[in-house]
Amino acid sequence: MPLIELETLIRAPPETCCRLSLSAEAHLGSMAHTGERVLSGRSSGIFETGDTVTWEARHLGRLRQLGVRITAIDFPHHFRDEMVRGDFRAMRHDHHFEPDGIGNTIMRDRFYYEVPYWIAGALFDRCYLRGYMRRLLQARNEHLRKLAEAA
Repeated sequence: MPLIELETLIRAPPETCCRLSLSAEAHLGSMAHTGERVLSGRSSGIFETGDTVTWEARHLGRLRQLGVRITAIDFPHHFRDEMVRGDFRAMRHDHHFEPDGIGNTIMRDRFYYEVPYWIAGALFDRCYLRGYMRRLLQARNEHLRKLAEAA
């Protein structure tokens, strides 16, 4: 299963970073460039364990839908969302928030996914998808960093 790992330093406490990462509004703001919207599920407030949401956004030239469920929350240290419906064969995103000892947070993402279509999917992943997903997650994290540091 391919894995994308990112680390972002945020000058805010873990509680602020985790709460913003669980915020429907902050997520929508971080994906505004894709036209993302909520088709079903929570569209405002803070996600809780068991919440399911279906997002729709323009990715790779067309509208796509992704249904995810929040399967674990250990506030303010970690939460996990997993795909229940979408274009991936499987997808799991772990979000970790660690204090650095001087008032900042190290936000770590571990984004696991499986692509469909066997060899063609693997080739597409290697040539394009992995870089696209990394840039998408980096843009999301930069948006969350700015929000957290302004709070």
